[in-house]
Amino acid sequence: MSTDVKEMSDEAILDRIVRLGFDGDAQRFEAFKAMLREGLPPGTGVALRGSVVTNEKFKDGRPFDADGPGTSDLDVTLIGSEAMNCWNDDEFYIPTLHTKPLGDETPHCAPALNPLRERLQRLVGRPVNFQATSNIILFARDVLLDEPYFVIVEAEENEAEAES
Repeated sequence: MSTDVKEMSDEAILDRIVRLGFDGDAQRFEAFKAMLREGLPPGTGVALRGSVVTNEKFKDGRPFDADGPGTSDLDVTLIGSEAMNCWNDDEFYIPTLHTKPLGDETPHCAPALNPLRERLQRLVGRPVNFQATSNIILFARDVLLDEPYFVIVEAEENEAEAES
């Protein structure tokens, strides 16, 4: 079986994500998704990026958690304008299209989302970072910069949850 994300099935990528980021605990992964659905604005899609998807750190090529259990972070990308509205106006790389990351070092970027991010960190026992982006930027990063992602919550799925 290939280890290159572009050659893997969705099921294999999801298995990798659960194994690496959630210690193989599918229930913890489902709880993570449920917390995201409940805590994010309606219509927000969610994708995971980075080494939890590729099992290779972008900076140095080492595997996920190469420095020990719980040392690699989860890069959570929030997709949609409602999520981007949670960021302060001066916390964008590209205004209205792509935010700066919200993390332990930058809780001021999107203060309304930081409590959710911190709860998710406690659930998974590792750092969690949020960044909000538009579909076009997410696509461009995948295709042009070879930064693959995996959608774990469809925007429509989150919209339906909010209506029920």
